[in-house]
Amino acid sequence: MTTTLSARAARRAAPAPQGTRGFLLAVLILVTLLGASVLLGWFLSLLTAQVVPGAPAYLILVWSLLALVVLAPLTYNTFPWIGSWFYLLPALVFVLAFTVFPVILTINYAFTNYSGQNSGSPDSAARTAATLSADRRVLTLPELGEETAAQFLRCKAPTCAGDTIVLYDEEASTPVRQKVASVEGGRVTLSAPVPETLAVTQATRINRYGYVGLANFQEIFSKASRALWPVFLWTVIFAFSTVVINALAGLILGILLYNKNLKGRNIYRTLLFLPWAIPAVISVQMWVALFNQQFGIVNKSLGLLGIVAIPWLNDPLWAKISILLVNLWLGFPYMMTATISALSTINDDLYEAASIDGASRWQQITGITLPLLRTSFTPILLSGFAFNFNNFGIIYLLTAGGPAQEGRESTAQSTDILLSWGYNTAFVSSGGQNFALASAIALIIFFLTLAISVVNFKAAGVFEEARK
Repeated sequence: MTTTLSARAARRAAPAPQGTRGFLLAVLILVTLLGASVLLGWFLSLLTAQVVPGAPAYLILVWSLLALVVLAPLTYNTFPWIGSWFYLLPALVFVLAFTVFPVILTINYAFTNYSGQNSGSPDSAARTAATLSADRRVLTLPELGEETAAQFLRCKAPTCAGDTIVLYDEEASTPVRQKVASVEGGRVTLSAPVPETLAVTQATRINRYGYVGLANFQEIFSKASRALWPVFLWTVIFAFSTVVINALAGLILGILLYNKNLKGRNIYRTLLFLPWAIPAVISVQMWVALFNQQFGIVNKSLGLLGIVAIPWLNDPLWAKISILLVNLWLGFPYMMTATISALSTINDDLYEAASIDGASRWQQITGITLPLLRTSFTPILLSGFAFNFNNFGIIYLLTAGGPAQEGRESTAQSTDILLSWGYNTAFVSSGGQNFALASAIALIIFFLTLAISVVNFKAAGVFEEARK
C-alpha cells in the first residue's frame, strides 16, 4: 500500500515535458484517449443493437461520451501533468471530426468504386417478390426467371455464404438485412431465422462497393487531354490573372484614395467598398442578368454604340473574360483596402524628404511606396492565389462551368476549374454520382495545390524568412 502511494506521489511530482516534445506527447495521449473512447462507444453500441434492435444510431455518441468521462480520470491518474492539457480536447474533437476524418474518407474512397450506383445501400430499383418458408430461414424469389439468386445478389463467392440480402414488408418502410448461408437456384438459405415481426414480401441486393486500386487515377490520366490538363491550365490562368488584375486595380485606387489632398475621398472609398460589402451570391446573380446576351443591360448599351451583342456567357473565351471581370468587381475592394492600410504604416517623413530632394510624385511611388508595400503585399498575393485556385463559388454561380466545349468531358467544360470539375464528377456526373472518382480528383488537386504553394513560397522567400 505504501509503495503504491509512493509511486503515485512520484508520478504527481514528476515534471511535465516541456517545449515541442511536451506538446506532441500531450496531443498523442489525448488523441489516444479519444480513440479509445470512440472504440469503446462503438463496441457498446453494437452490444446495445443486439439487445435492442431498434436502438438509434446516435447511441454511439452517447456511449463514447460516457467512455470519455470514465477514461479521462484514469488518464489523469496515469499522467498527472496531462490535466493542464485537457483544454485541448474540444479542439481535437473538432479537428478529428471535421478535418482528419473527412481526409481519411477521401483517401479511402479514391481507391474504391464508391458511387451513386455502388453505395453500400439496398438497391431499391432491383426489388423482387419473395416468400418465406415456415421455419423463416429459406427465401424463394419466384420472379427471377432464368436468373439465379447468386446472379441477382451479385455474390462474391458462388455459394453466396456471408453475403447480405435485404428484406422488406408490404409497406417497404424498414429494410432488414440478413446474412446468407447458401443459395440454390432461386432459393436463398439464411444464416439465421427472420424475426417474427417482419412479414416478408420483397427482397433486394446490396449495391456494394469495393477497392479497385489505382483504377480511378488511371481513368483520370487516360482522359487527361479532355479534362485534367485543360482544366488545370485554366485554373492556373484564372487564379494568376485574378490576383494580378485585382492587385493592380486595388493598388492604383488605394494610392489615389490615400492622397490626403483629394476632396471627398471618404465618399469615394465608401462607394468603391460597396462591391465587397454586398454578398457575392447576390452580386454574381446580378452580373448573370447584366451579361445576358439578348436582354442584358451590357449588350443593350453596346447596341446603342453599334456594337454587336457579345456572347458573354455563351462562348468559351468570352465566358472566361466574364469571370475575370466579375471577379475583379468582387475582389478589388479588398486589395484597395489592403493598400490603404499598408500605406498608413509608411512614415510621411520619407515623402517629405523625397520632395525636398526634388523627387516627382511618380518617383516617390516607384522609389518609396512600391518597395515598402512589397513586404505587406507578398502574403496577400499568395493567399489570394491560393483562394482563387479553389474559388468554386464564382464558377458555379456565374457559368456553372459552361459553356460546353467540343472534345471535353461533360464534367469538365470550358470554364470549370479543378474544384468544380471534382464537384461535377461527385454530384452531377452522367450515369450516377461518382464519389470515388471525385475523391481521386481531390487528391490530385491537393498535390497540385501543394506543389504550387511550395513554388510560390520559395519564390517569395518565405522559407528563408522563417529560417531567420
